[in-house]
Amino acid sequence: MKITVVGVGSMGGAIIKGLASSSADEVSGLNPTNPRVSRLADYLHFKLFTTASEVVEYQPDVVILTTPANITVAVAKELDGLQPNTIIISAAAGVRQYELKAVLPNNPVVTIIPNTPVAVNAGTIGLALSADVTGATRDNIIYVLNQLGDIITVSEDQLDIVGVIGGCGPAFIDIFMDAMSDAAVKHGLDRQTAYQLIASMVKGTGALAYDTEKSPSALRDEVTSPAGTTIKGVEVLEKHGFRFSVIDAVNKANGED
Repeated sequence: MKITVVGVGSMGGAIIKGLASSSADEVSGLNPTNPRVSRLADYLHFKLFTTASEVVEYQPDVVILTTPANITVAVAKELDGLQPNTIIISAAAGVRQYELKAVLPNNPVVTIIPNTPVAVNAGTIGLALSADVTGATRDNIIYVLNQLGDIITVSEDQLDIVGVIGGCGPAFIDIFMDAMSDAAVKHGLDRQTAYQLIASMVKGTGALAYDTEKSPSALRDEVTSPAGTTIKGVEVLEKHGFRFSVIDAVNKANGED
């Protein structure tokens, strides 16, 4: 399968890195001439195009749009010569399927919201499928995205909040991890060991929640023994409004005043 990522910025580069490390498919990118992107192409050994007409001539099986939202429809319009079976996957936040179908009426279109851990094949990808995407087309979309991480299927109107949780969430977790590393160093652990320990803890906690499908509160209860150390720490988090801070951060990131 030939997969072309249009727009090799932070997200486009992350997607290419993930595909390059896990896929036997032919991965390529489209981006205006840029030394950073050229170096990445040399490093990861992917074909790099600089014009939409080159992509149309190449005729990929899948096109992933990771361009800024305000130019995505215009960029998609330049790809009008693609074959009708070319799948369009848009990662441009806020750009709706009907907008892309208006300029690419013959192509199947789906929208996604990924996050940057796709670079290490551990992404969280919100996927909104349109009603006409079925059968082999749907299977090919799942095949491509599965290489990048976990797929969470939602309706298109839920993608915005998926983007906040999946996209902004890693930064919130990073702040939490950084604070924990400071505490670990205060109590005698060297910084690098603290980072490794905390990253492993977060990875394992997430994997346990994902694999068991237990609620976070149920998993918390399993490690909060009566009068134990964990419940004492939880009490302090509650005292300082940790929960409210998280909810409020999501509210603000989602556009609430």
